[in-house]
Amino acid sequence: MTDAISSFGAVGRPVSIHTDGAAKARLKGRYRTETWFKWLGAGAVALAGLFLVLLLSTIVTQAIPALRQNYLTLPIDLSAAKVDPAKLDEVNYDAIAQEALAARFPDVTSRQDRRLLRGLISTGTGVFLRKDIAADPGMLGGTVDYAVPVDDFADLYLKGLLADVGSDEAISTSVTPSKTSGDIDLTFGDDAMLALARGRGATEGENGMLTLTSGASSLLVVFNGGTVKLTALWPGPSGTAVAKGTVIEALDSTAPAASGQAFLRVIDTPEASRKISDKEIVWLDTLKSAGQIESRFNSIFFFTGASREPELAGVWGAVVGSFLTMIVTLAIAFPIGVSAAIYLEEFAPKNRLTTIIEVNINNLAAVPSIVFGLLGLAVFLNFFGMPRSAPVVGGMVLALMTLPIIIIASRASLRAVPPSIREAALGIGASKAQTVFHHVLPLAMPGIMTGTILGMAHALGETAPLLMIGMVAFIVDIPGGFTDPATILPVQIFMWADFPEAGFQQKTSAAILILLLFLVIMNAIAVILRRRFERRW
Repeated sequence: MTDAISSFGAVGRPVSIHTDGAAKARLKGRYRTETWFKWLGAGAVALAGLFLVLLLSTIVTQAIPALRQNYLTLPIDLSAAKVDPAKLDEVNYDAIAQEALAARFPDVTSRQDRRLLRGLISTGTGVFLRKDIAADPGMLGGTVDYAVPVDDFADLYLKGLLADVGSDEAISTSVTPSKTSGDIDLTFGDDAMLALARGRGATEGENGMLTLTSGASSLLVVFNGGTVKLTALWPGPSGTAVAKGTVIEALDSTAPAASGQAFLRVIDTPEASRKISDKEIVWLDTLKSAGQIESRFNSIFFFTGASREPELAGVWGAVVGSFLTMIVTLAIAFPIGVSAAIYLEEFAPKNRLTTIIEVNINNLAAVPSIVFGLLGLAVFLNFFGMPRSAPVVGGMVLALMTLPIIIIASRASLRAVPPSIREAALGIGASKAQTVFHHVLPLAMPGIMTGTILGMAHALGETAPLLMIGMVAFIVDIPGGFTDPATILPVQIFMWADFPEAGFQQKTSAAILILLLFLVIMNAIAVILRRRFERRW
């Protein structure tokens, strides 16, 4: 009997297997494990947040340049000699703009240089000029200052995204223009130029001469209204450096032979490794220093359709196509999905047939989306002959994909309504239909709408099923109806990401931001609807 009674401690408390030292050690271990799990969960949340911040910051950083566009202001001659008001459709507006640009650089005479100069402005300049003249005929009759968008490579350079251009450095130099060959000889006050050339990949030659090859950095000297590209340097007398270069921009005829101030510009990216030449850089810098280039809000991106030229590509066509497609998807998926959920949950008998239907609905929710695209291709396009790349077909395909999600969410919402609501309605004489539509459905509607909006958001982000029905086609015009050719935002992003031009990288990130904004808005609507219509019982 003595063995069955717990022993007492020094203070008179009974000691058992629940209060001894081993039990206290186990309790501390449990608390320690709980603390570790708590910190592990917090670390997982923090890591997920870090990845989310990195993702969003990367997208935003790449998208910001696409929100601005550089414009070049040119004096466009729209006098009667150039533009006949009676024959506006026959005018070559591109040629008029190119003439204004060529007049700004009269010393550019070679065919190759003139082609480079023409490439500074966008190929869509004539289209914009034509539209603006049609909207404002008062522009005709004289010379007007007209802002035209620059080419994509020029725009990227002006944004600092195309060439690694160092800061200008003031140097001391003497100038000796060459009257015959177009070359020019420069003498610098010290041999720092030699060290600079050696550090920029110049090739060592005889007598210490350094040759700047195509794989080396570009060294440009700007002075007296002209620019010289250095091609060779060698040590001169008394610690001086002698350089020879080719004139890129014509020098002022009054260039002094004595020493004077000049600026050295170092472009670390070799000319052969970038999409813009030294001459184009000099021309753009000249125009910018003259105040003829300004950065504006990129309205082209937000209010135009697709284009093969990055500076002319816009997202509005994809936005309209997405809106039309989502209307078709909602008009088909919502009534059919909610009706099916109501029948299966409230009216259908519980037998083997309904069990098979429920299992197949759950399985359809896990089917890869491209399978629905194959179904739409086989049925809607090949069998019924509906138009390719149209919002009506895209909406029908996405409706098939969204139906299982809406049905499952709607059934869960109906099942969440307490049975007492049904019993009370039936107890006061309501029919089965009255019970469902007057009492059960209003209480389940917040969850149904939330599931529907989330399903629509899922459909908005789909690409694979729409690729199968031809919505990857290049569509320039803005769709005006449900049967017009169109594309949607995810497909537009897919197409831009596949283009090789560097300008589309920023457009892709900006389009992703717009798509994310759509998804955030749809999810916010779902939350608001749930809080607005939710009832507690």
